[in-house]
Amino acid sequence: MKCLVTGVAGFIGSHLAKRLLDEGCVVVGIDNFMDYYSRKIKEANISGLRRKSNFEFLEADLLKVEMMQILEGVDVIFHQSAQAGVRASWRENFKTYSDNNILATQMLLEACIERPIKKFVFASSSSVYGDTDDLPMRESSRPCPVSPYGVSKLAAEHLCYLYFKNFGVPTVSLRYFTVYGPAQRPDMAFHRFFRWALEKKPLQIYGDGEQSRDFTHVHDIVEANWQAFLKAQPGEIFNIGGGSRISMNRVVRIIEEITEQSVEVNYMDVQKGDVRHTSADISKARNLLGYKPSISIEEGLRTELEWIRKTFYYL
Repeated sequence: MKCLVTGVAGFIGSHLAKRLLDEGCVVVGIDNFMDYYSRKIKEANISGLRRKSNFEFLEADLLKVEMMQILEGVDVIFHQSAQAGVRASWRENFKTYSDNNILATQMLLEACIERPIKKFVFASSSSVYGDTDDLPMRESSRPCPVSPYGVSKLAAEHLCYLYFKNFGVPTVSLRYFTVYGPAQRPDMAFHRFFRWALEKKPLQIYGDGEQSRDFTHVHDIVEANWQAFLKAQPGEIFNIGGGSRISMNRVVRIIEEITEQSVEVNYMDVQKGDVRHTSADISKARNLLGYKPSISIEEGLRTELEWIRKTFYYL
């Protein structure tokens, strides 16, 4: 089976590509190395993939590439690429989000109309739900994003559905809930917390620390993508969460435990676009995909700490 993984040099895309290669798939990975964070980190993410004979890498921009050419012989698309970041998505930056998250998705879907694609798995986000007290968040809940990033993800979800409904493109959308683990982006909370803790600097938390998230280990996200390819009916949307939610203050206590040191915390103003709580109702994914998160937050944080110590060897 030949798979296309967009955003292959990113955090989730690189993990997913490795799993697909391990499953015996031929993988074509595409990435344009957007400068949201260091290219060096992304190159490291795919260094092992490049040594695989069944992996082909294309450095290209989805907005400029010849779509029909990259889809030649492709059976399954795992569309992971996106401009990430809730807090950076405001004002003049929104064009970057609309181009890379909405327009690029539409162009890829358009190219699939005449292709015999078995499945188009789209990486969506819990950001589509917005700031709600109606927890846990269910796929049937009314989406009401409170950030431009969330709006761009919801728009791309709608595009996936309308291309399924009107043209039969077999799309499936997975709403990821705060993904963490080895190779996590450097702008994300756990990565920054570990770096600050190991450098003996104060941790910076937006808000009072009692905000909570449904954290999901990247291993479970990858498994959900694989099961979505195997089992999901086209047109469906699934929550993919870690199975429980935890406050940021509790995360700090766990970091102290596994690094065996106390840390100082500076609490800062809440940022626009941030939500108070997230919690995923994963019963639909459990019942229809057999999805069952397997990595606890304590175990998952240890895997991320190990990666940071190995990658940033001076810590």
